[in-house]
Order: sequence, then C-alpha cells, then structure tokens
Amino acid sequence: MLTPEKIARLLEGREDDPFATLGVHPAGNGFTACVLLPEAVSVTAYRLDGKEAGSLTQVDPRGLFSGKVSIRKRQPLRYHASYADGGEYRMIDPYGFGPVLGPLDDYYFAEGSHGRLFDKMGAHLITHEGVEGTHFAVWAPNAQRVSVMGDFNRWDGRRGLMRRRQDAGVWEIFLPEVGPGSPYKFEIMGPDGKLLPLKADPFAFRSELRPSTASIVAGVPDHQWGDERHRDHWAKADPRREPVSIYEVHAGSWQKDEHGHFLSWDELANRLIPYVVGMGFTHIEFLPISEYPYDPSWGYQTTGLYAPTARFGDPDGFARFIDGAHRAGVGVILDWVPAHFPTDAHGLARFDGTALYEHEDPRKGFHPDWNTAIYNFGRREVAQFLINNALFWAERYHVDGLRVDAVASMLYLDYSRKDGEWIPNAQGGRENIEAVDFLQQMNKALYGTHRGVMTIAEESTSWPKVSHPVHEGGLGFGFKWNMGFMHDTLRYLARDPVHRGHHHDDITFGLLYAFTENFVLALSHDEVVHGKASLLHKMAGDDWQKFATLRAYYAMMWGYPGKKLLFMGQEFAQREEWSETRALDWHLLDHAPHQGVQRLVGDLNRLYRSRATLHARDCEAEGFEWVLVDAAADSVFAWARRAPGEAPIVVISHFTPMLRQGYGIRLPAGGRWREIMNSDAADYGGSGTGNLGSVFAAEDGWAEINIPPLATLMLELDH
Repeated sequence: MLTPEKIARLLEGREDDPFATLGVHPAGNGFTACVLLPEAVSVTAYRLDGKEAGSLTQVDPRGLFSGKVSIRKRQPLRYHASYADGGEYRMIDPYGFGPVLGPLDDYYFAEGSHGRLFDKMGAHLITHEGVEGTHFAVWAPNAQRVSVMGDFNRWDGRRGLMRRRQDAGVWEIFLPEVGPGSPYKFEIMGPDGKLLPLKADPFAFRSELRPSTASIVAGVPDHQWGDERHRDHWAKADPRREPVSIYEVHAGSWQKDEHGHFLSWDELANRLIPYVVGMGFTHIEFLPISEYPYDPSWGYQTTGLYAPTARFGDPDGFARFIDGAHRAGVGVILDWVPAHFPTDAHGLARFDGTALYEHEDPRKGFHPDWNTAIYNFGRREVAQFLINNALFWAERYHVDGLRVDAVASMLYLDYSRKDGEWIPNAQGGRENIEAVDFLQQMNKALYGTHRGVMTIAEESTSWPKVSHPVHEGGLGFGFKWNMGFMHDTLRYLARDPVHRGHHHDDITFGLLYAFTENFVLALSHDEVVHGKASLLHKMAGDDWQKFATLRAYYAMMWGYPGKKLLFMGQEFAQREEWSETRALDWHLLDHAPHQGVQRLVGDLNRLYRSRATLHARDCEAEGFEWVLVDAAADSVFAWARRAPGEAPIVVISHFTPMLRQGYGIRLPAGGRWREIMNSDAADYGGSGTGNLGSVFAAEDGWAEINIPPLATLMLELDH
C-alpha cells in the first residue's frame, strides 16, 4: 500500500482517500497500522484498553510510521509518539473509526430534502464506537481534498485529512478526544490543486470573536427551557388577530457597559427584558445576531448563519436570553439574511475553489449594492442549507419568528441592475423563479414543523401575495412590512402644516391596499441612519411642533390597521441619528418632552394590547371604516376600528397646530364615547386640551369634539 506516490501524497497533504492507507488494515493473518505524525521519531501503538500492540517503524523521516500490531480484530488504536526534544504526544487514531454519516444522509442531501442537516453537518460532540470526540462534516464537492485543522492537530492539514463521500460531495471525519471549546477550520485544496484560505465551518454553532475567524466546537445549548406557557400560547394563536408590537433592537448599541463595551446576553436580559415588559411591547426583534466580521454591517453581512455572534458571549447565553424573554411573555424575532453573503476569504465565497454557494456569473451572483455574493437558490444543497438554518433557530433557540431581510432583492433578477447587467429567467422575465421557490419551500418547512413561529418579509415592491399561503400562489410569509405606509406618512409629516392639506392622500392612500397583505407598520433602523435624521427631526416645525407631531403620529399608527414596529430610541424621541458605535442617548430622559413620548408609547402599547378592537382585525377590512376621509382643508382624519363583540373605537388625527373646538363629526353611533387616548395630554408633554374624558353623540351620531393641535384622539363607545 505504501508506494512512493502514496507516501508523497500523504506527506504533502494531497491525499483524498486517507482511510485507504492510514489506520488499521488486514495483512495476511494479522493487521498493520499506519500513522502520520510529523516530526515524531518513534511511535508505539496501544489498544484502547491500555495493552501495548507494538512499535511502528519509521517509513519516512518526515513522520510516517507503519508496522504490524498485535490485535485480533480491526479496532482503533492509541499512539504514543516521542520527539527529538524529549516531548511526548498521545492520540487515538481517527483513521481507525468507520463513517458516521450513512447512505440515507447522502441520498437526502443530494436530493435537497434533508430536514436535519444541523444534526449532521458541522462539528458534533458524539460518542462513536465507544469513544468520545467530535464528528466533522463539510460540503465541498469540487475539492481535491479537505482537512480539519485545530490545536488538536497543531493546525497541520496533513493530520486531519477527511473521508470523501462521493455521492454527496461531503467530507467527514471523527476526531477522538476533541471536545467543546476547540477552535477549528477547514483546509481545502481546490480543483486546481491549490490550497484555499482556511475556511470557517458553514454550520459552526459557535465562532471566535472578531477579528479572529475560527469556528469553535460547541454542543447543543445546555439549557433547561421553562417557556412552555409562552410557546403554547403562540402555537394555538392566529398572530394576525393577536397584538404584535415589536421593539427593534441592535444588541450592540442599545446600551453599553460602564467601559463602553458590549453587554453580554445575561446583562442584556437583566436590562432589556424588563424595559420591554415595562414599555408594553410584545416582541423584541434583533438586527442579525448570526456571526459577522464587520461591525458597521450591523450583522447584515453574515459569515456564520448557525452561530450566535461571539460579541455578546456564548450560545448558551443567547438561549438564556430567549428563555427569560419568553418567561416574561415577550417573543423574540431575528433578522435573517438569506439574500446574500460577504466575500470574506474565510467565508462561503468560492468555498471549495468554485462558485459553490453563489452563482459563477456575476450578473446573477454578485450584488452591486452591497458588494456581496448572492446565494444560488436553484442549487438544492444551497436551498436546504438556508432552509435548515431557519428550522435551526426555531428548534434550538425557540425563536418566535424570522424577519427576512431584502426579499425584494431576491425576487427580481434586475434588482439594482441596468440593462445588460442581468440575465432573464427561462420565460424571458425579470422574476427570480428559483428564489420564489426557495422562499415558498422555507415558509412551508417552517410553518409545517414549528407552530407558533412567524415569518415577516421586508419587501418593498408590489409583488402579489407575499403574505398569502403557498397553496394559494403566495410566497407563504406570515406578514409583510408596509413600506408604503412608512414612506407616505413620513413624507406627509415632513411638510409644513400649511401644505399638508394639499397632500391628504399621503395618509388616505394606504388604506386602499391595507388589507391586501398581513402588514407590519415598521418605523425601522433604516429610517434613522445615513443622513435621514431621527424620527423627531423628520417632523416639520419648531421643537414643540416636532414633539407634538411625533406623538400624534405614534398614536395614529397604533390606531391604524396593522402590527407595529418601532426601532430602539424612537420610543423616547432620540434626537441624533442612530450609530452602531455608541449607546442610545438615554440621558434625554432627564427632560420632560422625551419622558412624555416614552410614556405615550408605553400607554399606546398597553391600550393596543388590552383592546381587541385595536388588534383583532388588524389584517381584515371588516375591522376598519372611514368616519371622516375628506377633511383635507383641516388635515383631520377619522376612522373607526371594530372587532366582533367589542366596543368600536374611533381614531381622530389632526395635523395642524390649530385648536379645533366644537369640531363636528358624525360618529358611528350615538351615546357616550370615552376619550381613552389623547396624545396632547399634559402627561405626555402636550397642552392638555381635550374633552374632559368623554364626548356625547346625538342619536344620529353627530358630535362636536375639541380636537387639540397636532394630536390624535381615540374614543371608545361606552355601552
């Protein structure tokens, strides 16, 4: 077996079938053993029970040893190596173990239907053939050879040569006695025979803290979950008819510790969860927390989809955070980025020397906006890699939902491209049929296996049926961000009040399509960066008008059909644009106007959650009717919200700085209407103008109402 060519291939790290030579092999009536231990001068073999099996002969001075061993059956051996400097090294031979993956894994992987890849691929702590260690598996079908490297083998690729599973293009090896916390990477020789930069594990469950980029062996989070009540509630609920009010958070800049460093997951749990509960939000949505190399990317350029970033501690800490949130009744949604990935050398780009995860042609495989690579959604192995990741977060970390980033960029082949810079689909169109199929598969898989988990699309175009079931021709998302609401309303409120009457349809137009999708009204991080100004400074007028308008806007939004999302800091009217480099300006809460906005948002959340009228028909037209739609000259809007068996609530928004006393409106019913919200209340920093707690409507519904300047009122019928 040990021909000069075979010896050279082993010692030079070119061998693609190491198990054919290394390990224990039959020889006549007995067995021989072969091991590669560079720089060793002598090697003795022992059985795992400690009995000596024989000394091996040095076949090559560079560290290759072979010889007969005294064993009765084929089995793994432990080697004791001695070195010229007097040092010693002991190891159990990984080439004495059989494969861990089986033919069914190969079949389902190649078919693209493997639903448990995160149990098979990557690094897994297992007991194999009676020995504890770690099983490594990686997909690299075009590689000439693949090695796993780490401290456990002195980062020597010759000592971690993996077994090729030809049918699936997967390489695997079981390394005995490699335990949790071990850093590792894959050394891959591409099809041209050249070594690639060392690659992190696409399925790594834990990673080193940047700027280091190695993957780390980690087990399933060792956490005793206590969130059954929370998960049972959402498993039985229809989220379209539940209150969903989301607090969007960048975990690295919500707050910092006393040294200006990131908070750990446990520190975030102690601070963020009580704050969110006190503010009345139902969910926290984190900007991406999968491992990423570059802080200013905010996590949207991820290199480790299966690993919670090391910036905030270990994966167990993240599990504890989610469990703590659930026990407090708060859901956790993750921003998820299956649209593209960065081209960092240690990441997925040209992973085995070819365009494996991405397209070879830059007209399909390169994203011009972000200088990133686009996943090849039509490749079965790539689609199942991403689908398994969605399932992974729901299963391993009990996340309540995924907000899928940049869906529009996935759906259109010509997204941000000029003529000639994109390739039409087979029918000559601009729709990315492969991405559509992937999104439908992902939503079917997630909703089909994890009741209570929701998906939310950030989709900014008029693509039909984004949040409709796949069997009805939809993409299968649970919700879609309403980008039109955000753009139209912010444009309206940026105008001087004297001009708003000429742009009344900026507010009314959105109600024409408000029930075509299951919408989330999102005032997200994207609106308060890159020179766009904070929400407060988007409002027209002086400081008093800005605060009053912002309060009126929030109250209108909470009375508008659709679920709610507010980015951190905007709940207390952060003045400066958000920056990932510093904490929010919490000192602003020393000032009454900011306290008032914060108090208002908390009260709006509590009102929204306590009144089914405001949330139970968020996504259905039967829950909305106009009360006053054509008062453009007065910049007044009024509508009624309804839900079966509940008292109706009328929302009245006014966007001029005038006080309108005795303003005539025909309400949906006669009787007493209680004023349950007034954004101009003194408690919120307003003038305190209102209706002394209630409004009386005549039998035909006619009422004369005092409408404060730049304010929103909510009136509830008192039966």
